[in-house]
Amino acid sequence: MKKISLGKTGITSDKNGFGALPIQRISFEDAERIILRAIEGGITYFDTARFYTDSEQKLGRALAGRRHEVTIATKTMCKTTEEFWTQLNQSLTDLRTDYIDIYQFHNPDFCPRPGDGTGLYEAMLDAKKQGKILHIGITNHRLPVAEEAVDSGLYETLQFPFSYLAAPQDLALAEKCAQSGMGFIAMKALSGGLINRADVAYAFCDQYDYVLPIWGIQKMSELEEFLECRKNPPAYDEEMQAFVASERAQLSGDFCRGCGYCMPCPAGIKINDCARMSLLIRRAPVEIYMNKEYQAEMQKIKGCLHCDSCRQKCPYGLDTPALLEKNLLDYEEVLAGKAL
Repeated sequence: MKKISLGKTGITSDKNGFGALPIQRISFEDAERIILRAIEGGITYFDTARFYTDSEQKLGRALAGRRHEVTIATKTMCKTTEEFWTQLNQSLTDLRTDYIDIYQFHNPDFCPRPGDGTGLYEAMLDAKKQGKILHIGITNHRLPVAEEAVDSGLYETLQFPFSYLAAPQDLALAEKCAQSGMGFIAMKALSGGLINRADVAYAFCDQYDYVLPIWGIQKMSELEEFLECRKNPPAYDEEMQAFVASERAQLSGDFCRGCGYCMPCPAGIKINDCARMSLLIRRAPVEIYMNKEYQAEMQKIKGCLHCDSCRQKCPYGLDTPALLEKNLLDYEEVLAGKAL
């Protein structure tokens, strides 16, 4: 089986990483069955986050007694050093482990550095010295922050959106990581649910020896598709290339990466959530996004000023106002009872 080395970390994995965000939607029992089947099928890399409600708890329960067989990566959205230590210690407790292989800053709006006044990077170094984490990573949706992280030389891994819908600058970023000896982890390798052919998604990423894709999995059937790809790697042939070209033409305009580069909105719309709401309600626990708070946020779309500020700022060229309207229509239909 083809293996990938994550930069200079010494961590190796095959081309299937298990993304544990979607297991928030299923029971502890179902999550455990899927996770244990993943290990049986040869998957060793598991990605989660403190922000993913009970995902860490589910992983911890399933991996109890199997810790030595796997790599665990999790994330913190801390803003202060106090939050850093609280979240790290809670993650260790929930994951039932005394160390985390890769601990990542979770989509910060800046690149934490030593001496920047926040103390966050120094906390990472201290946690590493204590043996609570082994490697320091960062995840991001913002290309400028991601590029700064690579250039800084401070991080051992970068997690960034990457799939067959990737823009040229995304591909260049992954290559830059490889040249810098930095591990590159592909988040949203299924584009938040837009991509639904596992064989094509796998074959595209398999072209890049330095890319570790994370597949968000919540069903056994989804897992089995990627395990089959592991056993019998599909070739990225002419048929697949033609399919990808068609998919890019049809889907690229619908893929909001949630980077927040378009913010703030003059009308107060939380664009980085609202413009991808159709994906969020299908990949995370739906009740999270159906409360009155989110309903009010979605209703703000009706007050769009059509100032075009968001469209001009989008680094991926999305027609954001149209995308917001499309997501609002779908959201209201789901509220009215449309099946997901």
